[in-house]
Amino acid sequence: MIIDFHVHTFPKAVAEKAIDIIGREKARIQPFTDGTPEGLIGSMKKAGISYSVNLPVPTNMKQVVKLNRLAIETKEENFKRGIINFGGIHPLYEDYKGILRDLASHGIRGIKIHPAFMDIEVDDIRFLRVIDYASELDLAVLAHTGIELANHEKNYCSVEGILNVVNQVHPKTFILAHMGNLGGWKDVEKYLCGAPVWLDTSFSLGKIYRHPLADQAPFMEQKLNGEDFTRIARKHGLDRILFGTDSPWGDQRIELDMMKALDFTEKEFDLIFSENARRILKI
Repeated sequence: MIIDFHVHTFPKAVAEKAIDIIGREKARIQPFTDGTPEGLIGSMKKAGISYSVNLPVPTNMKQVVKLNRLAIETKEENFKRGIINFGGIHPLYEDYKGILRDLASHGIRGIKIHPAFMDIEVDDIRFLRVIDYASELDLAVLAHTGIELANHEKNYCSVEGILNVVNQVHPKTFILAHMGNLGGWKDVEKYLCGAPVWLDTSFSLGKIYRHPLADQAPFMEQKLNGEDFTRIARKHGLDRILFGTDSPWGDQRIELDMMKALDFTEKEFDLIFSENARRILKI
């Protein structure tokens, strides 16, 4: 079994527009599916991936109820198709506790937060209270970390901020996307490895595929090479590494092939591709 712990889909009605705006205009990266659940399922079949964890990102408070209701309503049907729904929260949403309780009561296993899209630093009290209550409900919290290619002027989820969250809240299952700090992996290796957090591998290994119709983005031109990736993963602990692709912004088959080419043992690959995720997802 292979589980991709970091993917995104959009409802059919808005997928084309969302993919174009995020990919071409803002992040300037190439999408590898059409952004719909059906596009993801096709990608999973080609790559041989059993399950993908879908991470909604409410960029404003108006989207919170709608996105989480959709996650709950499509939970069972999506699971049959190999898609595991997470919820999403905006830290300014007043009744965040009600949203989180609703997700937990319906068997949703976690939420996604995106400090850069929400223009609030991860160790702000408004995020701290969300993370704290989610942990109380045994909900995993997966955070975008490091720079955001679509909003790269400030790092809203730095290693320093992450450690502040860990020290103040002690979250039970805190998952850091992009190997802990997108574009800032020296800080991850120096300060974060070994901390009580999980790292997902999304958008951290190999090359960046630029959108053919977009200008280049000189603030970040490469990801980790295999040697550095392997060293950081082992230093942190392979029992806390989760395979993720960031589909549609990563090609699941390419990402999987790159991971398989690394110098990990069969037991280590089992942890990365399946066992670690199954512990969190309880499957």
